[in-house]
Amino acid sequence: MAATNGLQRVEWNGNQVPIYPMQTIDFSAILSQEPAELEKLLQCCQTEGFFYLNLETVDGRRFLDDHQELLKLMHRFFEAPLEVKNEYGLISPHLGYEPVGSRNGVLEDTRDGYEMVKVSRDEIQRESPHIPNNIKNGSDLKVLENAISGNNIISKAILAALSTASGLSGSARFENLHRNHRPSTSTLAMMHYIPSDPAKDQNVGHQKHTDISSLTVLFTEQWGLQIRPPGMKEFGFVEPKKGNAIINVGDSLRFASGHTFQSCIHRVVPYDYSEHRYSVAYFLRAEDETMFQDSEGRYVTSRQWHDEKFMAFIASPMDQAKAPSSLLLGGMREDDTDIYQPVQADSLAAEMVAVEVR
Repeated sequence: MAATNGLQRVEWNGNQVPIYPMQTIDFSAILSQEPAELEKLLQCCQTEGFFYLNLETVDGRRFLDDHQELLKLMHRFFEAPLEVKNEYGLISPHLGYEPVGSRNGVLEDTRDGYEMVKVSRDEIQRESPHIPNNIKNGSDLKVLENAISGNNIISKAILAALSTASGLSGSARFENLHRNHRPSTSTLAMMHYIPSDPAKDQNVGHQKHTDISSLTVLFTEQWGLQIRPPGMKEFGFVEPKKGNAIINVGDSLRFASGHTFQSCIHRVVPYDYSEHRYSVAYFLRAEDETMFQDSEGRYVTSRQWHDEKFMAFIASPMDQAKAPSSLLLGGMREDDTDIYQPVQADSLAAEMVAVEVR
């Protein structure tokens, strides 16, 4: 990606922050494995590790409709009293409820500013899945099933396209590490970010990281996602794009590609300090027993990598600092320290309003 000089910028937290452009991949074109689109997809994964996926076609519109139904379910779940949500609890790293402040925040000495409920693909297929009681009726289960199965279809189509574009065949194809009938930690994560001001609040955003996944399918209609593309020295915003999902290459696919794919470092910050932000991420993960070589040269299973990185996510700042950066950042190199530091409260306007893209 080129230097940031010519990029569109937006004001955030007292700074002019870039808006990073992304390539758009057409879902219908990768379903039919059109050669030009496959090459474009491969280049995105090898150079940047993220892209928009256009779903505004006959093949993709049902996934957009499913997402709208899921948003309604999310609003009902997150509006419930905390004690109701805590009844569900965190059953495993990829299943359950995490309240606000469960992990480190985006700025130093802060905790995260979101609550999250996760439903795994393996769990939703059980005869009596472990689901929060307030969304365990038949219609809500169907909404969850549709969201999980739809995102699985999207991510498997991308994997198949990448295998073809990479010249892989037989058992070497990426989708053969992600067979539906084998146990995995693939999960649907529904997130609610609370209003927060980075100048004064202690629960702020989502810390920088790469994803514990092969592919992440993200649906978000609100600003807040920031990325640091390979070779860039500053975080910048990703503009939400109507009718599109945002696809991100995760650690496992980077490892499976022989470290030729990029896994983009990203984080979430409060953009409009007063708003409630909702997003949905489906993390497609390799089968539990799949073996990879990580960035330290270790041979680890997909499940081992998942569990180690999850424990780093929830560790205290002191303990997290002891972990190798290759764990939180998947071996991706940072070219500089963060440019943007929190602005002191007395230097901010007394009343913040939603900023406008220039």
